[in-house]
Amino acid sequence: MTAAAADPSRAVVPVRLVSFNVHHGVGDDGRHDLPRLARLLADADPDVICLQEVDRHFGDRSEHVDQAELLARALDRELVWSASIDEPGRAGRSERRQYGNAVLSRLPVLTSHVHRLPGGGEPRSALRSLVQLAGATLWVTTTHLSSAAAADRAVQAAAVADLHTDPAEPAVVVGDLNAAPDAPELAALRVHLADAWELAAQRSDQSGRFSLHAGQGLTHPARRPRVRIDQVWVSAGVGVRGARVLDGSGASDHHPLLVDLQVPAGTP
Repeated sequence: MTAAAADPSRAVVPVRLVSFNVHHGVGDDGRHDLPRLARLLADADPDVICLQEVDRHFGDRSEHVDQAELLARALDRELVWSASIDEPGRAGRSERRQYGNAVLSRLPVLTSHVHRLPGGGEPRSALRSLVQLAGATLWVTTTHLSSAAAADRAVQAAAVADLHTDPAEPAVVVGDLNAAPDAPELAALRVHLADAWELAAQRSDQSGRFSLHAGQGLTHPARRPRVRIDQVWVSAGVGVRGARVLDGSGASDHHPLLVDLQVPAGTP
């Protein structure tokens, strides 16, 4: 069973969302450059931005800055944070050393919850936020699944899917899932959610017009994309007017995914 298409007779609220693994702000040129990352996100003009691999005072690779706070200020967005790694500062630094997921929203965030995910290796988390729309609400869950083992991704995907407890509530699950949408380990997501790229009425990506990969939505690696691991999944009734893979090669080793959603009006 997959999510049903949106009812064309029902009023909908448009929401533009971007999901982006920002690679701690380091582009394919090896430079840490938050201003260019902020410009890319500003130009996309999303209502909700879901980021993975964000540093807060993490280390030299990101110049020890609080990337989440700086991006939120630069883009004039409300910040919601989920630390997957949270450690004491090093070398006498007082700030905690953190790395994880962030939501930057220009829409009000009514509530949010951080969920630790099972599995071995690098700690993983899911950040679930309830966003207030004009006449509706939308649950937004951003996550970054294991890159090491399919078995870990399977239990993590199941844990994320279990967060969507009410099928009647509009919801999206987004992030770097480190697996193709049809991978066996993502089976739990496919029970009640649908792949937004496949639902989109209009699609475009960074492959050239005559490329064998054109229209496939490949997002990684940015220099020569060959996999579609950055995804948006939507619940029943949430429509997808368009999906675009933006050019993120100057800001990360991934490309960001932009989706224009249509959320049914009148939801709680």
